[in-house]
Amino acid sequence: MSKIFLGVDVGTGSVRVGAFDSLGKIRGQGQHAIQSWRPRHDYIEQSSADIWRATGRAVRQCLSSGRLGSKNVKGISFDATCSLVALGKNFEPITVSPTKDPNQNIILWMDHRATKEAEIINATKHRVLRYVGGSISPEMESPKLLWLKKNLKNTWKNTTKFLDLVDFMVFTACGNDVRSLCTTVCKWTYLSHEGPAGRYDMDFFKEIGIQDLFENEKVPMVSRPMGEFAGELTPVSARQLGLLAGTPVGVGIIDAHAGGIGSLGPVLSGTKRQGEPFDRAIALIGGTSSCHMAVSASPRFINGVWGPYYGAMIPGLWLNEGGQSATGSLIDYMIRNHASFPLILKAAKADGLDIHTFLNRMVKKLKAKHGLGIFGRLHMLPDHHGNRSPRADPSARGMVSGLTLNSTVEELSLWYGATLQAIAYGTRHIIEAMNAKGYDISQIYMCGGHLKNDVFIQEHADVTGCEMVIPKEPEAVLLGSAMLGAVAAGEYHDVVSAMRAMSGVDKIYRPDPAAADFHNEKYAVYKDMFRFQNRIHKRMETVS
Repeated sequence: MSKIFLGVDVGTGSVRVGAFDSLGKIRGQGQHAIQSWRPRHDYIEQSSADIWRATGRAVRQCLSSGRLGSKNVKGISFDATCSLVALGKNFEPITVSPTKDPNQNIILWMDHRATKEAEIINATKHRVLRYVGGSISPEMESPKLLWLKKNLKNTWKNTTKFLDLVDFMVFTACGNDVRSLCTTVCKWTYLSHEGPAGRYDMDFFKEIGIQDLFENEKVPMVSRPMGEFAGELTPVSARQLGLLAGTPVGVGIIDAHAGGIGSLGPVLSGTKRQGEPFDRAIALIGGTSSCHMAVSASPRFINGVWGPYYGAMIPGLWLNEGGQSATGSLIDYMIRNHASFPLILKAAKADGLDIHTFLNRMVKKLKAKHGLGIFGRLHMLPDHHGNRSPRADPSARGMVSGLTLNSTVEELSLWYGATLQAIAYGTRHIIEAMNAKGYDISQIYMCGGHLKNDVFIQEHADVTGCEMVIPKEPEAVLLGSAMLGAVAAGEYHDVVSAMRAMSGVDKIYRPDPAAADFHNEKYAVYKDMFRFQNRIHKRMETVS
């Protein structure tokens, strides 16, 4: 049996594990659900103990599915959502919740409780904000930490470790508190381009009042590159995961960034036109939310787009990260909250289809019969959970225009299609902002859950005018994480070498030129809706 490298992906709703050989072929998979709590509006919490237990179950399922033994696993690494973990005495969970339940010790990435704290931080106009697109998001860690210090004083006093979720996974696996450049640069304002190994600007933490964050190694002062050897699986963690003690563990990465290295390899391997630079490519990692990852040789400062982050995804390159806070979650919301949802569910079941496949079929039929014009009166601003990029406005809200009293299957199908278009307009807006600052993006490397949705993919091609490149390995997030395990184990010299060897292209979706004029006009409406929303919000502020 060939050498196997495990990638562990801790997503919003589950832990997934993939086993890959040294050429990037998947050999086994496992998955186990994880729990979330919503104690208040915009509060979303998880449990690190629950996630670690789910990881052990998913690893065992993965090995079993591929008929693999633990002795075949030569390296492991992790990716995860950018969620904040708090550990107390003896590194046991400590509460981050208004419920005071110690089991609820993670503030999930999409938790927006710290919106006011983000506003306070942004009002400082500190220089570190230049490297997060000009403003801190409540989805980043410093606003969450400031909220904890202000609202849960005992937690702040008694916490022994504050960690990004993927750094918690590495810490639990090997017992070494090794922080990833990916997490600290992207979410904690670590300046990796300053000094020989990077540094935190302590003036920033003093100004916002959380400088004691670094006392007693609650947060180490130094971070290390992704894929570097972090340590070996301890006997305890190995037993919990069903693996061998001593297995090399690689420094981890944020989940979207794992998708970036897992899908962008063909840019390096020559499967694109000779000499094509990274400037022309972007990775789109789609799931509950979507992230848009672009890299360049020099820093590019783009308002509303996170970064530039040095070495946070591909070593030696600067990363710009756009994103949409709700994509998969928005699609599900629109489907389930429409009056005809029970009819759609019944019709899909009768045809032996899942609901998304059924709706895709309906959209294709309606477009074939009526043309794109059938969507001409349906418009959506998909900012239901705020606008992450390029508006950087967590207070933005969703809007729709074109509602009727119709509650037929066809009506929901049309609104489903309009939702996919709206999400694609958001991607176009992000690319437009990036291209204005030096990128020339013409290809989108797609990975994540939206790979299963061919209408979503084609709408993105038609709306953006870009080619949609589908990876040879659909589980590109898991693959990216496994690459880090392979690097840590010494199978590859560095991340770039693993990217070249372990990834490839399956197929390409090309834009339909006949759709360009329609989408140009509808995209203009998309931007008009945001401007209109701002006007009415400001108007109502004068009387509230």
